[in-house]
Amino acid sequence: MPSASAVLPLEPNAKERLETTRSRATELLEAVKNLSTHDALVRLIEDEFKGEVALVSSFGTESAILLHLVAQVNPSTPVIFMDTGKLFGETQRYRRQLTEFLGLTDVRQILPDPDRLAGKDPDGILWTKDTDMCCWVRKVEPMNRALDGLSAWISGRKRFQAVTRARLEMVEAEGTRIKINPLAYWERDEITSYFDRHNLPRHPLEADGYPSVGCMPCTDKVAPGDDPRSGRWKNQDKTECGIHFIGDAAARTVQE
Repeated sequence: MPSASAVLPLEPNAKERLETTRSRATELLEAVKNLSTHDALVRLIEDEFKGEVALVSSFGTESAILLHLVAQVNPSTPVIFMDTGKLFGETQRYRRQLTEFLGLTDVRQILPDPDRLAGKDPDGILWTKDTDMCCWVRKVEPMNRALDGLSAWISGRKRFQAVTRARLEMVEAEGTRIKINPLAYWERDEITSYFDRHNLPRHPLEADGYPSVGCMPCTDKVAPGDDPRSGRWKNQDKTECGIHFIGDAAARTVQE
């Protein structure tokens, strides 16, 4: 079977659409890269993509910052939350806490397709055999559906998080959509300062040694001083779940 794109399948006239999207991303980056994060979000959410953009959030350890920034611009901005069925209970409670704390009015809990789970992961332990396929069925495919009809989406990725993100820009083309990374240039100390300045709630697992939180089976504690993301897919050659592209290529492709 042919491999599939991690985010958006190709369509007729896709080549032309890809070129158009790349060109627009370049123009938008020039327009916003020297603005404050808040002003850039106002421009992109309220002007360029009004009604056509959503924030994708894991409600992880650093998610409160971007959620807070977007709530200041427009609290009715759709927030897409992929509930993989393998999340920590603490993450679910944190989602409910932040939603109320920030006054978010359109948080969408997106679940995997039950028929796909029945076919690919009937016993619920696919993660022990094929983490790429597990991420695909439980996260990537649901996200594809959730983004259908949107022109852009907002990500919380930052350059300092991983080598694969070191050249991240605030605006980029991803397939035929625009991806907005408002925190791309932020440093780690800015994250801490923002939490403190705005008195934002912390993810409850952070204090227990989880600086980066994903699905429960594939997230481990991290020793002090180690790479914060080293607890994700520990001892595996895997750094991304598959919803993000690296350049023009998918971070992961999966055989269907």
